[in-house]
Amino acid sequence: MRLRFTKMQGAGNDFVVLDATRAPLTLDAAQLRCLADRRFGVGADQILIVEPGTTPGVDFRYRIFNGASGDEVEQCGNGARCFVRFVRARGLTDKKTIVVETMNRRLELRAQDDGRVTVDMGAPDFEPLHVPFDTTWLAPRSVESGLPLWPIELGEGRTVTVAVVSMGNPHAVQVVADVDVAPVATQGPLLERHARFARGVNAGFMQVVARGAIRLRVFERGAGETLACGTGACAAVSVGIRLGLLDARVDVETRGGRLTIEWAGEGAPVLMTGPAETVFEGEIEL
Repeated sequence: MRLRFTKMQGAGNDFVVLDATRAPLTLDAAQLRCLADRRFGVGADQILIVEPGTTPGVDFRYRIFNGASGDEVEQCGNGARCFVRFVRARGLTDKKTIVVETMNRRLELRAQDDGRVTVDMGAPDFEPLHVPFDTTWLAPRSVESGLPLWPIELGEGRTVTVAVVSMGNPHAVQVVADVDVAPVATQGPLLERHARFARGVNAGFMQVVARGAIRLRVFERGAGETLACGTGACAAVSVGIRLGLLDARVDVETRGGRLTIEWAGEGAPVLMTGPAETVFEGEIEL
C-alpha cells in the first residue's frame, strides 16, 4: 500500500495525518506502528485519520492512534489543532469554526487570525468512576475546594498523591516543586499502567509558577513522555483551578512550546489555544 501523509506538530507533539474523507482507510496496528517509527517510518507520537462527518451538524470525524502501540485512543488536544490546519490547508473546508467528532466527544475548533487554533475541549469530569479510577479502600485527602487528592501506591514504600480527571481521556495530575527534576521517567510508567486505572492513565507533573502560569510534563498513555500534551494541559489547569492555585486563564509551558488554557469553572468547557504547523508531506510504502 502506498500512502500519502502529512507530518504535523503542535508544541512539539507530532503527528502523521491521513486523509480518509474521500475513501475509507483501514490500517492495522503493525502498519500504524510502522508509520510512527522514527527510524523505519515517518515518526510521530500519534496517527490521525480524518474522516467525513456522519451526524447532522458535524463537519468531520477523526480517529487517534498511539504511535507506540497502534491502539486507538479517545482524545488529543494538540492533534485537534493540527486537524484544523490540515483540513483548511487541504481545501476540505473554508470554515474558521469547525465541529468535529472523536471517539467519545464532539469538539468545536476555531482557527485564529494569528495562525493558532482554539479548541473547545468540553468540561472536565472529576468523577472517579468516569475516568475510570478505582477508589475501593482508598481514603482521599480532603481539601477546601472539595477536590479529593488520592494516594497511589507505586511499590517499595512509594506513594504519590494525585487528582484524577477525565478530559475525554484519563489523567492523574500531581503538583511538584520543579518539573525539571520530577521523576517523570520512573513514576510515569508506574502510574500509566497502575491497576486502579482500568484503561491506563496519562500522568501529569505540574509546577505552579504563578496564578497565571505553570510548567508541565506529561507521560502519555501508550506514548511515553511527549514534548506537549494538550489534554494534559487542560487537565492540569482545571485541577489547579479547583485547588485554588490558579486563575481562570493560564499559560502552560511545555517542553515543546506554550499553550493557553481558559476555564470558567464547574460545568464550563475548557478552551485551549496553541500552535499547529505542517512539517512536511510525502508518500510511504506500507
